[in-house]
Amino acid sequence: MMIAEVREELGRQSQGGSFAYLRVELGDFIAFIAAGNILLEYIISCAAVARAWTSYFATLLNHQPDDFRIHIPALSPDYNRLDPIAVAVTATVGLAAILSTKAASRFNYVACIIHLTVVVFIVVAGLTKADPKNLSDFAPFGARGLFSASAVLFFAYVGFDAVSTMAEETKNLARDIPLGLIGAMTITTVCYCLLALTLCLMQHYSRIDVDAAFSVAFQAVGMDWAKYVVAFGALKSMTTSLLVLAVGQARYLTHIARTHVAPPCLAHVNGSTGTPIDATIVMLAATAVIALFTILRILSNLISISTLFIFMLVAVALLVRRYYVSGETFTADRNKLIICIFLILGSLIGIAAYWAAGGEGWVGYAVSVPVWLLTTVYLWLGVPQARMPKLWGVPMMPWLPSASIAIDVFLLGSIDRASFVRFGLWTASLLVYYFFIGLHASYDTAKVSSGRPLISMGFG
Repeated sequence: MMIAEVREELGRQSQGGSFAYLRVELGDFIAFIAAGNILLEYIISCAAVARAWTSYFATLLNHQPDDFRIHIPALSPDYNRLDPIAVAVTATVGLAAILSTKAASRFNYVACIIHLTVVVFIVVAGLTKADPKNLSDFAPFGARGLFSASAVLFFAYVGFDAVSTMAEETKNLARDIPLGLIGAMTITTVCYCLLALTLCLMQHYSRIDVDAAFSVAFQAVGMDWAKYVVAFGALKSMTTSLLVLAVGQARYLTHIARTHVAPPCLAHVNGSTGTPIDATIVMLAATAVIALFTILRILSNLISISTLFIFMLVAVALLVRRYYVSGETFTADRNKLIICIFLILGSLIGIAAYWAAGGEGWVGYAVSVPVWLLTTVYLWLGVPQARMPKLWGVPMMPWLPSASIAIDVFLLGSIDRASFVRFGLWTASLLVYYFFIGLHASYDTAKVSSGRPLISMGFG
């Protein structure tokens, strides 16, 4: 939603989604770090869906969800269930994405109708076997369980930014991109909630299968025939999800490569197919490797960290966009904005750290929460907005982006330590690449194309 606002000025050059938005508002460095995590998010989400595809395929053939994976005891428990079917599915979807984007879009359009039909079937058929007693212990792990689950739940929101990567094919940019984002998010949220409620009414949370939840649930309540419908629908929906993610991630990498912070050969679009073949192959090769080894729990936590981190950056960028215009904003107002952003981030990081450390009392929040609230009030009343959108604007400034930052940072504090270690290692590798290769390549390219030294488009 927030990304949509920038579309009115960036036009068709903004098919890079969050990367393009953050590059304009916060500069190349922040945009590159975000872009690396966006690509990681796409790769891991594709890998997770591919592994889930294997599980539902197994249930369709009357096997247990894990039966078609190869167990290698010598490897770590988190990586010892090899999934060659997930690799094959990823390669097949990649071939479809390479051959034709338009054909893939038509396939998704038809498949979407089938998918909604299956969703309706699951809800209606599942509720006939609903047992309200399964909800009696509604929050067995308390508030921490709810927030930990909410953090991982951001897995479901991966891919919405892919809507903005299709800007090149959009006729009415300022209208279609916001409508596409809001409409898709609303429909997905409603469907997700209905499906989750149906599943929990059918089966107690402790007996839900983590790999093929709905198929196993229908089998458990005596509706064996229904599990085939569910498995077929799940396979179809996951196939379309993989196709959308494959198209979206290749476009992201293509746009990043155009700035030369990634190898420029990845920006090439094939003249015959009209698709970025090199970028698609690179992304799906990485996806296949991860899908072969890594279990779903690790993948879901890593996806959530990257997604929450990017959402937070986009919310910060929106504040910068509204309150700062280079060469126009007074120095005093710019400094106020900088202080407000640092106070908002600092207070919220303090809250998240206290929560992650196991803080139960109110004392730890007595300082940080008022700092966040009062800083947002001051930004609202004491700092003039430098820019107002002409066609599309996020409402409730600065409260909505400030609240978004608060939610994102707090939920990050609910994710396990091991996932943060993996996230840190990935970010460190991005920094090494950027400072030794990407920074110099992008600077030289910008200097040659403009005929003058590069001037940062970002803030600060």
